[in-house]
Amino acid sequence: MTRYVVLLRGINVGRAKRVGMGPLRELLTARGHRDVRTLLQSGNVVLSSDLDAEAVAADVHAAVAEGFGHDVAVVVRTAAELAVVVAAGPLLEDPAVVDPARYLVTFLAGTPDPALAATVPAAGPDEGGWWLRGRELHLWLPGGVLDTPVGRWRWDRLLGVAGTARNWTTVQRVAALTPG
Repeated sequence: MTRYVVLLRGINVGRAKRVGMGPLRELLTARGHRDVRTLLQSGNVVLSSDLDAEAVAADVHAAVAEGFGHDVAVVVRTAAELAVVVAAGPLLEDPAVVDPARYLVTFLAGTPDPALAATVPAAGPDEGGWWLRGRELHLWLPGGVLDTPVGRWRWDRLLGVAGTARNWTTVQRVAALTPG
């Protein structure tokens, strides 16, 4: 049995795509997943399953569609994969100066084409920063998401793959839930 982190994109933002975490836990448990836990209302789920990651993503997608009527992107990582992201820490010259609320990790649904990723421009000195590591896009947004230029870039279009972002505090809190 593998421990997974399941991230739902775009739920419970304002009044759109409302998904209750209690009913979601019950639904996923009824579908055979074990030790289902959630964090916050933004679609952070940790569960254990005998399925592989792709099958977990498909099953959770189907569960949300059937149970709540929403078509949402689902990104899955194993607990071990998330532990690697956390162990690497923020990818800044001086990670000690990071405001964890302004450092985001976007978990991508797949690995971007390297040729496409190579066309993404470097951030200017006042635009924040970005680093692509495998299936994770790290963003430093010193002015916040809306007031830092790289926070407004259309990353799914630039990289050709969808993803869902979590701030560094949430990444660490989700990782803390992964021990079964």
